[in-house]
Amino acid sequence: MGFAASLRESFTAPVRETWYRATGRAEQAEILRQERATVEHLQESIADLENRMNEPGWQHLTSMADQEFSREGLRQITAVVRVMALKNTLIKRGLALRTAYVWGQGVQISARANGKQRKGKAVRAGQDVNAVVQEFLADDGNRRTLTGSQASEENERALGTDGNLFFALFTLPVTGKVRARSIPWDEIADVITNPRDSSEVWFYKRVWYESAADEILGGYSANLRTAYYPALGYRPAHRPKAVPGQLGGDATIYWDAPVYHVKVGGLKGWKYGVPDAYAAIDWAQAYKEFLTDWARLIKSLSRFAWKLTSKGSRQAAARSRIAAGPAADRYSGEPQHAGATALMTPDMALEAVPKSGATIDSDSGRPLAAMVAAGLDVPVTMLLGDPGTTGARATAETLDTPTERTMELRRGVWTEMYRAILTYVIHEAVRAPKGALKGAITRDETGRETITLDGDTEQTLEISWPDIDDVDVTVLVKAITEADGPQYLPPLVVARLLLEALGVEDIDEILDELTTEDGAFIPPGESAGQAAVDAFRNGGDPAALLAGESPDEVVDEEPVDEELEPAEA
Repeated sequence: MGFAASLRESFTAPVRETWYRATGRAEQAEILRQERATVEHLQESIADLENRMNEPGWQHLTSMADQEFSREGLRQITAVVRVMALKNTLIKRGLALRTAYVWGQGVQISARANGKQRKGKAVRAGQDVNAVVQEFLADDGNRRTLTGSQASEENERALGTDGNLFFALFTLPVTGKVRARSIPWDEIADVITNPRDSSEVWFYKRVWYESAADEILGGYSANLRTAYYPALGYRPAHRPKAVPGQLGGDATIYWDAPVYHVKVGGLKGWKYGVPDAYAAIDWAQAYKEFLTDWARLIKSLSRFAWKLTSKGSRQAAARSRIAAGPAADRYSGEPQHAGATALMTPDMALEAVPKSGATIDSDSGRPLAAMVAAGLDVPVTMLLGDPGTTGARATAETLDTPTERTMELRRGVWTEMYRAILTYVIHEAVRAPKGALKGAITRDETGRETITLDGDTEQTLEISWPDIDDVDVTVLVKAITEADGPQYLPPLVVARLLLEALGVEDIDEILDELTTEDGAFIPPGESAGQAAVDAFRNGGDPAALLAGESPDEVVDEEPVDEELEPAEA
């Protein structure tokens, strides 16, 4: 209903109700009255909700969300979270749990094109894309920064304390080799986006102090530097070497070191992320204070264990009697701390301090720990390491299921990062004059580069994560073998699934040993002689198979008469 119709209805409805009653149609008048009352009630309820949002508390809260956290504010937040991640037990435990969920079983990464002819195709895959990918993953510097187990753990924890990671991909122009290095979060001063599209990042501004040897005064001096790094995927046709500075100093643009930004926790449209542990900091501190007070209560109760009641004239004697040391044991000579006798006069009473009125249950703070668990997206049973009174195993497993889904989403973030970086590694191997891959580079109508590999070579990357949920290996292997019963799945797919189920590392190397040069599958345990016999029975050349060649590559050669030389005596 429009505004004009609503205004007209508000004036005509009372008139019609009066007319209905005057003409004897009381039932219709009552229906109209109830409709008016319902509309007025709804209008009052909506107006009341709107007015509540105008209260000072909500106004203060929403004013903070009108714009993104300032760079200085984020720096203070990360400083607090970093200290809490080291000092506070719950924050440290929660971040460790998140890391274990995501990276505890590792990840398998490979490229589908491995230089072998794929079965069923007339052309050879030709270029070994997987070799380029594995070389990048196995590089010592890349393992320290990005691909190693220790680096993966540190990077996941950094998302919990900083919410942001910046990886600069330094590229050698001649060979196309890529070295991944991490830029500290504190050194990123700004993120420059497309003026017409804030979601498209162009540059990352870095401001840092660089140590340099001072030849005049000796020692080292710190020089303030400013540089710009292009975002991964931004490579315009015109690329200036520097950005003019306001004070005359130009800032270099490192076009050969694009940056990939991993951010979590922030809102859509924000330049930066927010630490995972930010929402749990206040509750973790409250739980720490609760346990501190509980420990202080227990200590105070242990100080006075007995209550003495006596008359005023007898208090001095009673105080001296109790202050005296307990009687010594007749055999060992040790003071009788337990079971000692208190000799009191008839008008004195000595009894234990009652503790029924004192609340000493430490589980009363469990709701505080539950809020910390909610902030970190982990179950409270896992966070405390104690299922508690209501934490049976079934309850713990039920609570663990949403956590697994949350960690699978985080795995998706890392998958996108690996896919983007490895795609860049493949493209740079094509762009470089002495790169390991060959192909063509073109630009589409939007100016984006498109790279096509020669020889109909695929660029597909296979990034496989093990299942977070612990499944019995026997059950998993049985399911794979039953699925392979109809023989609908390719043997290499079944072999990969079995190796992943068994937790075998270096799966790609094992699969290479199970395939011939033409991509044919060699069942494990089949000898080369048996393979040659099978090739002979199928009309192939067994000698070519034993030599490691594809039967299609063998060309019949004409016999050549050679002059035999007499054997030397």
